[in-house]
Amino acid sequence: MRLFSPDLFRNFGFGFVLGALLIAGANAESWGGELAPAAQAAELRAGPADAPTAEFVIAP
Repeated sequence: MRLFSPDLFRNFGFGFVLGALLIAGANAESWGGELAPAAQAAELRAGPADAPTAEFVIAP
């Protein structure tokens, strides 16, 4: 009996495939929706808070 026989590799392969299928089946419900919600831009504020102050005005 050899330590690294083809049967060992075949059994590891079957175990890997079955484990991957079990994990995919357990997470299948969370794959139905979007991965992340759609991005939304912030609303612009209009008013005196957006007006430039005298220190930031570039005079020619």
